[in-house]
Amino acid sequence: MDALKDVRRTVHERLIGRVDARQLDAMPRAERRLRVREEALSLLREQGHMLPQSALADVVNAVSDAVVGMGPIEFLLKDPEITEVMVNGPDDVYVERKGRIERVADRLFEGEEAVLHVIERIVAPLGLRVDATSPWVDARLPDGSRVHAIVPPLSLCGPVLNVRKFSSIPLGPGDLLARGTIGPRMLEFLAACVRGRMNIVISGGTSSGKTTLLAILSSFVPSEERLITIEDAAELRLAQPHVIGLEARPATVEGRGEVTVRDLVRNALRMRPDRIVVGEVRGGEALDMLQAMNTGHDGSLSTAHANSARHALWRLETMALMSDVDLPVAHVRAQVASAIDVVVHTARLRDGRRVVFQVAAVDELDGAGDPVVVEIFGFRPRIGREGAFVCTGITPRVVSSLAEREQDLDQRWFEAGIDAWEPA
Repeated sequence: MDALKDVRRTVHERLIGRVDARQLDAMPRAERRLRVREEALSLLREQGHMLPQSALADVVNAVSDAVVGMGPIEFLLKDPEITEVMVNGPDDVYVERKGRIERVADRLFEGEEAVLHVIERIVAPLGLRVDATSPWVDARLPDGSRVHAIVPPLSLCGPVLNVRKFSSIPLGPGDLLARGTIGPRMLEFLAACVRGRMNIVISGGTSSGKTTLLAILSSFVPSEERLITIEDAAELRLAQPHVIGLEARPATVEGRGEVTVRDLVRNALRMRPDRIVVGEVRGGEALDMLQAMNTGHDGSLSTAHANSARHALWRLETMALMSDVDLPVAHVRAQVASAIDVVVHTARLRDGRRVVFQVAAVDELDGAGDPVVVEIFGFRPRIGREGAFVCTGITPRVVSSLAEREQDLDQRWFEAGIDAWEPA
């Protein structure tokens, strides 16, 4: 094994000096990899290495991954069961597989320099850098996967890299039902809310399935409508024919050129949108989004980090107050209550399964001036072996609004009990 490592290292070092990096970058990805493989085989022949076929393939693939791929983590990124790769320094690598986090047994990196090399390969083509003066970066791979890196002195365990993979095969509503992510009545109710132009916020923790659910709910938007998506890092891939995708831009290494999500929300309002889809609300853009929802841009969708449907409204209120507009708290709270119709809360269970934990309607303010949150559907983990989706028996006021927009719902959908039948 050590002998093979020496061979890989030698071939890698000589290959870097032999192949013009600029020429490689100008080639299509598949052609780059083919060129590197050919050069690696040529070097092995020149050096007289006699390797078994399996060892030869290992050496060539490893060198190819190091030169044109993501080095030691390339095979993890190619694994369809892995959704996230987490490098916690050179000696500690974890992956998320089917919702569960597990440690990679093998030591993949030969030191911090190897981790930094992979990070550099990711961010350099984007005009970004990571070093002591700029110790973290957010980026996106060509396939849409999201990347975050942070290095010393901020990281105490060496350079840290997270890659959240982007699935090239989008999920559909049927996949949510098959995976036990949502109940059938719950799904049909949300589909009616989208078609009926209700404003929906999806809340949940990190990696709870918010963006996936947002993309699937967006599939219920009528095809003739004009959608504008706004994201910090583009992940949404909507199937509608009339979609304009906008992506925020970080500042350059000189501190210039930053374009925030809030900037994009304001621009989107001038682009004649039928609906605005904000990938994630994190700051002052919440106020612009709420004002848009309250001034004719109904049917908008967004996500936010929160611990429950009720907490999602508090978070929106807090973020709206972070804007540069000085408004009374009571006024912002009233805007939240009037703008948001439905909150969908997602969660990841201990076994890695992601579920829609709560679907709640937002009514007007109560006597204390707080929005009234009414749970319509929920997930009960203690029912049965795998939990169950239930209907609370409450018919929300939003049903009458949906009926006015030709989205009539059978009253049986809201009868208390297990959500386990397919609506006609």
